[in-house]
Order: sequence, then structure tokens, then C-alpha cells
Amino acid sequence: MQEELLQFKLVKVWTLVDLPKDKWAIGTKWVYRNKKDERGIVIKNKARLVAQGHTQVEGINYNEVFAPVARIEAIRLFLAYASFKDFVVYQTVVKSAFLKGSLWTTSSSKSKKELSTEFEKLMHDKFQMSPMGELSFFLGLQVKQKSDEIFISQDKYVTEILKKFDFVTVKTTSTPIESNKPLIKDEVAEDVDVHLYKSMIGSLMYLTTSRPDITFAVCACARFQVTPNNSHLHGVKRIFRYLKVQPKLGLWYPKDSPFDLKSYSDSYYTRASLDRKSTTEGCQFLGKRLISWQCKKQTIVANSTTEAEYVAAVNCCGQVLWIQNQMLDYRLVIAKDGRCFVDTSKVTTSNTLLNTVGLTTAWQRTINEMSLRYLSLVDLLTL
Repeated sequence: MQEELLQFKLVKVWTLVDLPKDKWAIGTKWVYRNKKDERGIVIKNKARLVAQGHTQVEGINYNEVFAPVARIEAIRLFLAYASFKDFVVYQTVVKSAFLKGSLWTTSSSKSKKELSTEFEKLMHDKFQMSPMGELSFFLGLQVKQKSDEIFISQDKYVTEILKKFDFVTVKTTSTPIESNKPLIKDEVAEDVDVHLYKSMIGSLMYLTTSRPDITFAVCACARFQVTPNNSHLHGVKRIFRYLKVQPKLGLWYPKDSPFDLKSYSDSYYTRASLDRKSTTEGCQFLGKRLISWQCKKQTIVANSTTEAEYVAAVNCCGQVLWIQNQMLDYRLVIAKDGRCFVDTSKVTTSNTLLNTVGLTTAWQRTINEMSLRYLSLVDLLTL
């Protein structure tokens, strides 16, 4: 705790002032965590002083807020780019990180090795960052960097949750979900422990970071967290039994694969018997590297498979645009390719069926005609 307060003082986090008479102070709370390595061994006890922002009132204390953290897709994209460029990713540890600060730019003509050494020294002096060697464990992800590939998995986490929920000695299954028995709301079936059900779903949700093979099954079971019953719990247990037989699956990023963007979309329409809302499914590849996938219930009730496919394609368009925008940070422009959308998007004739998704279709065709281009600072100044 004293180390945390010392860091606050060194980086000048706050300035002590008298509290105005018409104001009230936001409370603080100490949060304690154990930091573990890739083997699950505790390597450090951490204490963090956090503000109790939940006591603030929207519209009075704040208007718009967001969490300045990276999406997990951005991390997978970075690792995919590292494999493509044959980079070795290193990791550093920061005693206390504060995201609000001044940014600066610099120019240098030194070699890459000298620049890397100088950067490491600068970060250590400024923020007390210490090198940890090659990246092997990050945000619960096990990252194996080899000469010809990068492999991302969570097999140690799988072992941990199997022990936590007592699935070490159960029978196994070859699939995470039964295709001929869709989950439904059964008013007759016996209810189960809601807290246990939510805890199991939360653990599986975290695992979907590197396991797209269980995403559909987990999302299907997650829709019944309010009033789960035995049939829903049976579906969750089936996922755990599948993980027992397949604990080491993960994401494979080969270094000899190209870096072209390919995207696929689909909709789960015919089996939407619960509320008639289809499920949007999609995935995005950079070469052979799977970096993003989606499985989400649509917000509208589609009147046909065509309409459901259009909604799924639009969701895919948004993800493709986000990936293209991210690639601009790497000075790469991914060429647009309309083949990533469903075949019905090529239809130009107007009819009653397609008019039901007219705005969706127009937005999608607009994206088909778009292209993104990186503008350097010199280009911006000459506009």
C-alpha cells in the first residue's frame, strides 16, 4: 500500500485541495490481487487504490465516459501482425500505469537495436518499467512464440475451471452442443442455482477469448441466466465435458501465411424457435489467422432467411471496417473485397422482400464502394 501511495506521489496523480462547501468527495477503496505467472504461481501481491466512480450521477458528475482499454480483437490482430512480420514480442511490467498524460513525438536515425535499448532505458527511468523477456502469458492468454508460428491458448485456465466446477472425472463428449435439441424456456423443468449457473457461464465466456469452437454453445446457454433450469445446466455441463477432451485447442498464427483480409457471415434462422430472432455469425481472417468472430442474437425478427442474411452481412461490414481502421495504425491498407458479403447483396432489383431491409442494404452497398487510405502528416497539412 505504501508503494502504491509512493507511485501516486512520483507521477503526480493528484493535488491536495480544500473541499468546497457545496461539493462532496468521491470515496476510495483498496483492491488487493495476487499476480500469477503462466504456471499459476503467485509472483506478486498487488494493492491498488481506486475511486468509487459508481457513486457519481450521470449528467451531474459526468456526461460521457469510456474505458481506455484495448479490445481483445486488437490484441489478436497485433499478434497476427507480429507473426506476419516475423517479430519477437517482448513484455514489460509497470509498477503503476496512468493513462492520462502528455504525448510526444521524436525522430531518430539510430539502428533498431540501439533504438530498442534506448526505449527500454527511457521507460524504466520514466515509469519504472522492468523487462520480463519474451511474451508468454498475457491477460490469461498463453502465447507460444516459435520460429514459424505463434500459438495462443488457455489450456491451463481450462484445467483450472474443470477443477473449480468438479468436472475432472466426468464422461467426455465430442461436441460442445447438441444440434438436435435446441435450448428452450421450459416452465415445467426444475430451476437450478442461479449463482452457480452465472459463474459457470462467466468462466466459459472468458475462455471464448481463444476458443471460437465453444462460442456458439456458450452464447446459447448465456441467454437463460435469469431463470435457468436443469436443461440449460445440462447444456453448460456438456461444454465442460467437451473441454475435458479438447483442453489444448487454440489460435494458430503461421508466419508464412499472407495478410489478406477475408470475412465470412451467416445467420442461424431456421432454428430460432424461442423468440423468432435469428443469430448473427461471422468470422474474420488475416490470411490463415483467425482474429475475430461473432455470435450474437439479432435485434429484429427477420421475415425470411434473406433478411436474416442481410442483417448478418451488415454486422460483418462493421467488423471489417473496424479491422481496416486498426490496420491504418500499422501503415497497412487492406484492399476492399465485396466477396466477404452474402451473395444476395449483389441483387440490385427492388422488391417487397428486400425493401424490409432497405436501409441495411443501402448501408452495405455504400460500404462496398468505400476505401480507406492512410494519410501522413504531410498529406493532412496540404489538404
